[in-house]
Order: sequence, then structure tokens, then C-alpha cells
Amino acid sequence: MRRILILALGTALCSAGLALAAPAKAPVDPTIAQPGWVTPKTAFGQPDLSGYWSNATMTPLTRNTKLTDKATLSPLEARAAEKVWGDALAAADSPTDANATAPSAQEKATQEKLFALRPDFAAAGGDVGGYNVFWIDPGTHVMEVNGQFRSSILTTPNGQPPARRAGVAGAGGFPRDIYDSYENRGVGERCIMGFGRNAGPPMLPNGYYNNDYYIIQTPDSVAIQVEMIQDTRIVRLKGGHRTDGLRTWMGDSIGHFEGDTLVVETTNFPEQQGFMGSWKHLKVTERFTRVSPSRLNYQFQIEDPDTWDKPWGGEYDFAPMHGIVYEYACHEGNYALPSILAGARRKEQEAAGVAAKSGGN
Repeated sequence: MRRILILALGTALCSAGLALAAPAKAPVDPTIAQPGWVTPKTAFGQPDLSGYWSNATMTPLTRNTKLTDKATLSPLEARAAEKVWGDALAAADSPTDANATAPSAQEKATQEKLFALRPDFAAAGGDVGGYNVFWIDPGTHVMEVNGQFRSSILTTPNGQPPARRAGVAGAGGFPRDIYDSYENRGVGERCIMGFGRNAGPPMLPNGYYNNDYYIIQTPDSVAIQVEMIQDTRIVRLKGGHRTDGLRTWMGDSIGHFEGDTLVVETTNFPEQQGFMGSWKHLKVTERFTRVSPSRLNYQFQIEDPDTWDKPWGGEYDFAPMHGIVYEYACHEGNYALPSILAGARRKEQEAAGVAAKSGGN
């Protein structure tokens, strides 16, 4: 009878939701390698880095010193920034007055919030000539690496690129007459390579869209397909750098494994793909390490003894992409480039006409 009463009481407590629950376990942080976790291997024995990955993040490449001078944010600060960013993106994506001739006060306030968090975002979304928020995927979370919320992707002390050596020029601009020929236009505009540094190296989030990658491994090479313009970089795992002087798009990448880490060294960049003014003697070293089932850590180091006094770089984590990489039809319906060149020809005709009249007088 006593056993029956105890059982009945226990059942009643459970039914009433009063049963003592076991202490809740703290959620596992996917950015921290857990004890006992083993990196999966491919069928041919390599650490398995393959799959679809995304590096979309609201964390900028360089630290926004107007917001913080710290390398890391507290969880509370990170969540607060994410909320402001998310709310502002949602507001920017709301319907606008089709008859309006200028941004409303609310739209201006939304832009100010976005640009305060990400000044570089102005060129991509929200500003005049930028994409509507519907078309972009800038990420909605602060980048977390090894349990730390980062204020910048760069890991330099101040979150900024180091100063160049004295006398070293900055990044080159467009040719003087950028409208004269298609050859004077940027490689992104011509759909030769992606905008920004998506393909890399270093591989960097571009701040607005197409931050997705597909990594494929074979015994002899690793292929990294980039969503933007579907650039594909081949990392050779056997042999050294090429010696024929040919500078291919994305440089010449060779790799090897150090334990569970894929180390990739890239040199021989073409001038059109220089990084912050460096290209001829630029060397980028990347390290890819699977730290959990859902995170791929990425580190990069920049070296050029002619440009900077010492190596520098950054770090972030890839997260799983929800879906696959589809075709990027870069020139589909693209009339901008023909129109730019047509405008240049029109200007030439007008100038010729003016010159003819002046000569006639």
C-alpha cells in the first residue's frame, strides 16, 4: 500500500508540472572545440572540410572605433548590437511610398542606424545606388570565434590594417579614362571575378550578398567554389608554386595538412587583384580547421616585406549554409556596361562636334 501511495503521489506531481527537473545543461558553444570531439575524415583520410559554408556576418573587416575600441564584445553588447542591426534591416525592408521623391524621416533614421554600425554598408545597401535590403544577405550576428564575440575580423591590436612602409603608395585606382573601354572597368563589373574579396585570398565577407562557398576535396586538391560569379579556386596539395611567371586569377595556391588544419599559401597574384596596394610580392597564408560539427575556423595572414613591416591578418568562423550554391548569372539582363560605353561614345561625338564648330569659326 505504501509503495502504491508513493507512486500515485509521484504521478500526481509530474502531472501538475511540479516534479523536480534535472539541472539544465548549458548549451554547447559550436565555436569552441569540445573535449572528445574528433574531426571527421574523408574516405581518403583527410580532415573533412567539405560542404556548403557561409561567412555572412555583421562584424566588419575593420573595427568601428566609434562604437568600441575593444577587440571583443560581451554577450550582452553583442546581442544588443544584433537587435539594433536586425530591427534596422527589417525597417529598411518595409514598404516605401512609391510616390515619394525623397527618403522619409523614418527612412533616414534607419539608414543612420545601419551606417553607424557598418559604415561600409552604405555602398552596398540602403544608400543611393545601392541594393534594396531584399536582395542582400549581410548577416545578422556578431562573429563569434572560440567563444568570443569579435568587433572586427582583423586581429591586429587596433582592428585596423597596419601602416604601410614609408614611400609605399596606396591601392591603385581606375585608369584615368575609366569610360574609354571595357578593359578599363573593374573585373567585378565585367563578371570576371567577384566584387570585394569573396574569392580571395584572403576570403572575406563582402558585406552585402553571396557570402556562400562550396568546398570539395580530392586526394590531390581542394576546390573552393564561391557563390559570387562562381569563382572556383583550386588548391593543389602536391608540388610547389609555378615558376613560369604566369599570374592567374586568385593567385597560385598550394596546400598541405598540418594535423587537422589545411594550410594554404598563395602567391603570384595579378595586379588587378592586389590587396590594399600589395600584389607583386604579396603572400597570403590561410588555415582552415574544423572546430565542431557546425563551424569551420578560418585564419589568414598577409605578408609583403615591400609594403608592411611585419605580417598581419584576421580570423572568423564559417557556419553551415542553409541550401546549396546555385548559378550566378552575372550578365543576365545586365545593360549597365553597354550603357556606360555608349555614354562615352556619345561624349566623344559631342566633343568632336564642338571641335568641328570651333574649327569652322
